[in-house]
Amino acid sequence: EPPADFVCPITTEVMSDPVMAADGHAYERTAIERWLATKSTSPLTGGELEHPYLTPNYMLRRMIRDWDGARKAA
Repeated sequence: EPPADFVCPITTEVMSDPVMAADGHAYERTAIERWLATKSTSPLTGGELEHPYLTPNYMLRRMIRDWDGARKAA
């Protein structure tokens, strides 16, 4: 069972390319890009996002890859 922070709240799947949105939450890049194509609100809070820019979350990506590698090695 993956840690909750590794799971995209939109897709409910483990993220491979996590990005941070203006609401401070991490999402799978393709999922949040699709969301932002038609909405300007947070998928989690419903509040208006200050901006549509996404920032790569390299730390979270590394943690997910480490977890996945350890899981496959076990």
